Amino acid sequence: MATYVFKAMDVTGAKAQGEVEAESKQAVGDQLKQRGLIVLDIADKHRSREINIKLFDRVKPDDLTIMTRQLSTMVSSGMTILRALYVLEAQTESDKLKETLVQVRKDVEAGLPLSDAFERHPKVFGPLFVAMTRAGETGGVLDQSLLRVADQLEKDAALRRQIKSAMAYPAVVISFALITLIALVTFLVPVFVGVFEQFGGDLPLITKFTVTLSDIMTGYWWAMIGVTVAAVFAFRKWKSTDSGRAQWDRFKLRVPMKIGDIVQKVALARWSRTLSALVSAGVPLLQALEITGKTAGNFVVEKAMTDVIANVKAGGMISEPLKTSPVFPGMVSHMVGVGEETGALDTMLSKIADFYEDQVDAAVKQLTSILEPVMIVIVGGMVGFIVISMYLPLFKVYDQIQ
Repeated sequence: MATYVFKAMDVTGAKAQGEVEAESKQAVGDQLKQRGLIVLDIADKHRSREINIKLFDRVKPDDLTIMTRQLSTMVSSGMTILRALYVLEAQTESDKLKETLVQVRKDVEAGLPLSDAFERHPKVFGPLFVAMTRAGETGGVLDQSLLRVADQLEKDAALRRQIKSAMAYPAVVISFALITLIALVTFLVPVFVGVFEQFGGDLPLITKFTVTLSDIMTGYWWAMIGVTVAAVFAFRKWKSTDSGRAQWDRFKLRVPMKIGDIVQKVALARWSRTLSALVSAGVPLLQALEITGKTAGNFVVEKAMTDVIANVKAGGMISEPLKTSPVFPGMVSHMVGVGEETGALDTMLSKIADFYEDQVDAAVKQLTSILEPVMIVIVGGMVGFIVISMYLPLFKVYDQIQ
């Protein structure tokens, strides 16, 4: 069985294109006619022309959000899932997403439900996406579930952009400081070392430290690069383990200067928004709690969800284990408890998410205002240390001349 690419249009004149696996071009034409399409062109797929190695190719959140909204709109207008996938295939600009949609469409053609087809591509469609799609299929409200997924993706992407924008200034300043330090130690210090050798005598302690640092960076730069790469690799390897991830997530919550506070608020906002979306979509509670723990992005929250699931299975309430978890403030457990008692858990969780998203915005602005003077002091201290260490011996020689 070979793969063919086709171009066609329907009775309204809307164009469609895609790929089909069949025995021959005639079989492809028959399949297209059965779908009510008018064949424009059928050609063999030349794999040799499509060799394109993309090691870091991935689907951007914005592309996935747009695709989800378009799919929701087409489903709500009465278009069949298969035809909607063909349309998305034709107009999606992301190559990675287009390839994934081709595979999803083939699975749907083979008889799989849309949620099961999505589940086969976990790197593109996460557990939240799959669970809400499945709930929409079960309840006959797929368009509404997809719309909720798109809203959730937008909120999550906005939260990420907010954090990245806050970290952009410190990253630029630290990078500039490191470049300046390397330049001074590599090019300026050796010049002063030649002068010091002519003077003779014993150098001050901070000058010896700076000279030693310069010798290491100029003579053993390759070793420093190797140590840095090894340290980064070891850190990533350690963080990928269960114990390492748990320790790292706990550490992030304790970082001073409001950073740990922001990490906690981001985790709470994501947790409450995700759980609210799943509950309102009709996903079973235990499954919703399990998915929420996996997508929260923090081990402490995931551990709390394990306790919550165990308590719910025993007939208890969600709010009870939250009271003993260090990551959940008292306000959250009380509001969740009220939501459970009134039967409006999804609404209450949505209000919690709105509150903590506003708190993240305020905390990020406060963090930026704190980091600006701190970064200036750090850069000034680094440059000042190098300059003072180089000029101290000159002052000493001047005093001897006097």
